[in-house]
Amino acid sequence: MKPGIEWRQPRASADNEQFAADLHAALARTPKAISPKYFYDETGSKLFEQICDLPEYYPTRTELSLLQTHAHDMAAQMGGQVQLVEYGAGALRKVRLLLDAMPRDSVQFVPVDISGPHLLAACDGLAGDYPGLAIQPLVADFTRQHTLPPCPAGSRRVGFFPGSSIGNFTPSEADAFLRLAAAELTGGGLLIGIDLVKDHGTLHAAYNDAAGVTAAFNMNLLHRARQELGAEFPPDGFEHLAFYNPAYRRIEMHLRATRPLELQLGGEVYSFHEGETLHTENSHKYTVEGFQALATRAGFKPGKVWTDENAWFAVLWLEAESGE
Repeated sequence: MKPGIEWRQPRASADNEQFAADLHAALARTPKAISPKYFYDETGSKLFEQICDLPEYYPTRTELSLLQTHAHDMAAQMGGQVQLVEYGAGALRKVRLLLDAMPRDSVQFVPVDISGPHLLAACDGLAGDYPGLAIQPLVADFTRQHTLPPCPAGSRRVGFFPGSSIGNFTPSEADAFLRLAAAELTGGGLLIGIDLVKDHGTLHAAYNDAAGVTAAFNMNLLHRARQELGAEFPPDGFEHLAFYNPAYRRIEMHLRATRPLELQLGGEVYSFHEGETLHTENSHKYTVEGFQALATRAGFKPGKVWTDENAWFAVLWLEAESGE
């Protein structure tokens, strides 16, 4: 850890015990489904970085282009002195474009992520490239209660949630996160990326890349279950499945059983029939107006919106009013 980074060690939020409990619950329900947060160990985080650079995966390059073009305008919405909290920080690639548009001594940066080793490595790289930047990484599940460092005197707290990650949440989970963020960011605001509704072919290609990286990312959940929890199942028993579900305006990712099989976990045996799936992720697509309505119900006041020329992606500024 480089000098200048203040490490905050939280309670473990995704340890093996919780992973095992959630996987047991996922396998016992019908239909079987688990949170996508368990993709993100160190291997999963690296695979997701690779996904972001794939030619089929338009969200990352489109959002990066929006940030490159409008970073100064976005920074102006945030104000002068800022405690910048990045939810699901990952590789800290996109935040650099914002930091480049902000005075270095006006920012305290708090990246929050569930994958500790990956986050700390990214913070080391950021500290080397941005000397003098105050960085306080926090390993935590940002969708659950967590404790941020105190906001510096004279600063306001601003959230940054890029990558359309809000689309991974169910509508109720998205509402819960936005309400948590509105309370946590009171007096500041949230800069958030959302993936927009578009033609089905573009969406299908983005989650079924020719190189198979997204499939490896999806399968990593099973690799974690085997390595960390001692789960037993046929090595070729599951395959990647991703498709667009128009009724819910979302991409769904599943792990599909290739034949009838059993998965053993902690003394329990769970049966799959051929074609049965473990639902691992949703990626909901929004309209700008629909998402603004969701944010308003959660306590935000919609502000500026930046979109690309194809209207494939949007970055929104949401004001978290103090209520005074």
